[in-house]
Amino acid sequence: MSDFDQMGLVVDWVDACRRGDLAMLLDLYADDGAVECSCNGTRVYRGRSELETYWGPKVGAFSSAGFGLEEIHPVQNGVDLEYSVAGALRIRASFRFSAEGKIHSMLCRPAQQGSHDCGAC
Repeated sequence: MSDFDQMGLVVDWVDACRRGDLAMLLDLYADDGAVECSCNGTRVYRGRSELETYWGPKVGAFSSAGFGLEEIHPVQNGVDLEYSVAGALRIRASFRFSAEGKIHSMLCRPAQQGSHDCGAC
C-alpha cells in the first residue's frame, strides 16, 4: 500500500474540476501522467502539455455546468470514481497512481449512456 491517501488525491481532483482550476488539476498528475478517454473512440493524452490541451476546455465547462461526485471507492491498485456534469451526464473514471503520490493514469468512459461522444471526459 502506498504512503499517500489515494482517495484524498481523487477528492482533490474533484475539487479542482469543481473550481475550474486547470493548474491545480494538472499538478495532480505525474510528469508522464496519461488520460485514456474512451468517450468517442479511444485517445490517449500523455504529459502536461497534452493533458492541458485535453482538460483545458473541459474544466471551464465543469465549473459552469456543475460537476457532481456520484460515487467513489477504492479498488485494487487505485480508485474508481463516477461523476456527473450538469446533473445528468455521467462519466466513470479509474485512477492509478505513481509511487510519488501523483496520478499516473486515468481511464474515462461514459456511464449509463451509449458510446456516443459524451463531450465531458
